[in-house]
Amino acid sequence: MVSRDLKSILLTMAGKMPIISITGPRQSGKTTLSKMCFPDYDYVDLESPETRLAAEEDPLAFLQTQKKGLIIDEAQRMPDLFSYLQVGSDKKGKTGEYILIGSQNFLLNQTISQSLVGRVFVSHLLPFSMHELRQAEILPKNPNEAIRKGFYPRLYDKDIEPALFHPSYNQTYLERDIPRLISAANSNAFRKFMELLAGRTGQLINFSELSIEVGVSYKTIQAWCSVLETGFMIFFLQPFHKNFSKRLVKRPKIYFYDTGVACSLLGLKSADDVGNHWARGALFENMIVADCMKGFHNTGQRPPVYFWRDSKGMEVDLLIETSSGLKAVEIKSGTTINTDFFSRGLEKFEKIAGSPLSKYILYGGDSGTSRRDTMVLPWFEAAKVVG
Repeated sequence: MVSRDLKSILLTMAGKMPIISITGPRQSGKTTLSKMCFPDYDYVDLESPETRLAAEEDPLAFLQTQKKGLIIDEAQRMPDLFSYLQVGSDKKGKTGEYILIGSQNFLLNQTISQSLVGRVFVSHLLPFSMHELRQAEILPKNPNEAIRKGFYPRLYDKDIEPALFHPSYNQTYLERDIPRLISAANSNAFRKFMELLAGRTGQLINFSELSIEVGVSYKTIQAWCSVLETGFMIFFLQPFHKNFSKRLVKRPKIYFYDTGVACSLLGLKSADDVGNHWARGALFENMIVADCMKGFHNTGQRPPVYFWRDSKGMEVDLLIETSSGLKAVEIKSGTTINTDFFSRGLEKFEKIAGSPLSKYILYGGDSGTSRRDTMVLPWFEAAKVVG
């Protein structure tokens, strides 16, 4: 079994906070990890109608049945339960008593967040990181294979063919989660919308353009993006917020949390398909950016990540804010280091930033080096940029 990097911080914070929340996409390993961290806790799943009915009829009794603690799966299915959690945790004053799991980011719900403010440690478990797979010695051998396979645990635990897993995963997502949020009349349009997003990974989001192509309103596209973001299918990388007295791009970039999902939506069935596809560079960039996001989430941090682009197209793919300054990262899918990797974007940004920069290049090759005060790292060592 692959050891999850989030485990350490969960165990630490369970000794400090009364409630722990673990949210993330379906099949990212949340239930497995919670049971591994808290083996003596009772477990309930609110996806079960019988369990949910029992909780609705007598919430207090439902919460008091646990022996040493209670793991509540699919907690977002019953928002009314959170006010009782607040009362119960305040009354008992215990730490680590309730573990809340959700396949949606239920803490974005204002009512829920108000109920749990100051009582909950928020964590997000995403699919495997490259660091986790390297530690287990099961990371795919080349970036094209990793991009196509993706990083969902079941693919590695059960050795499932990606071309069989992802279409079913996407279909289940559309049939199980989306009908609660989107009308049946829009289901085909929503599928087309997801496919169009996959073709735009790593690009600036343009809601107006998408609304025209899909045939729905601008506001509908915004709402659908919010649905996918809340369900951990996509995330937005925001432009760097500091004003350098230059015209800067203000729209965010869009990425998928898992490249295997994006590849499936694009119809890519093999590593060779990825290698020959026009979006290969964008998918490689997506994999690296998502892996950096995982690195921060796995240590309980909000990812301080951005990109920078000016009005003339000068760009730095990834900026990371740290206490000691900025890290600037260029992402190159090529497998051989060449002078083109050392882009003018890094040079220009360094000139206008007005503070020291740590410069990195992550590329598709297998060995690292250092050139021109820039650290060049192979694709599978993205964790070194985060750490």
